[in-house]
Amino acid sequence: MATRTPKSKPDGGILQVADNKSAFHHYEILDKFEAGLALIGSEVKSIRLGGASLKESYIQVKDQELFLINCHIAPYAQSRVDAHAPTREKKLLMHKREIEKLGIQIRQKGLTLLPLRMYLKRGRVKIELAVGRGKKLHDKRADIKKREADREINRAMRRNQRD
Repeated sequence: MATRTPKSKPDGGILQVADNKSAFHHYEILDKFEAGLALIGSEVKSIRLGGASLKESYIQVKDQELFLINCHIAPYAQSRVDAHAPTREKKLLMHKREIEKLGIQIRQKGLTLLPLRMYLKRGRVKIELAVGRGKKLHDKRADIKKREADREINRAMRRNQRD
């Protein structure tokens, strides 16, 4: 079985292992935060091999604590059979005042907490989370039009540089 290798970034020793590309399509990102994850050993080893997926995952506040829900971490092949459940709730590690700040922001109408990317920073698993507002269909269409216009401008500039 072939193993996936995570995308490495040469700057700052950060190794990105999973990202949530659909979050930028479905949500307008208002604010970003960094949090640690409380994991068990086999989960960390699986994440190091790139066995994590943030697709369809979200963050929930329960009793002044943050939990990552529905994040899939593949079972580690070399661990014992009963190592960990792939989609168990994972506790996010943040300071109490940061959690209170997030709680205030998500109490506003239409705001939600969502994970953007998971990475290794100095040997620790971190997650970048964001406060976002859901986009309407016309907002998504406007973003697509803007992206296509930027692409056309870049193509025209490259053609002019070659000529």
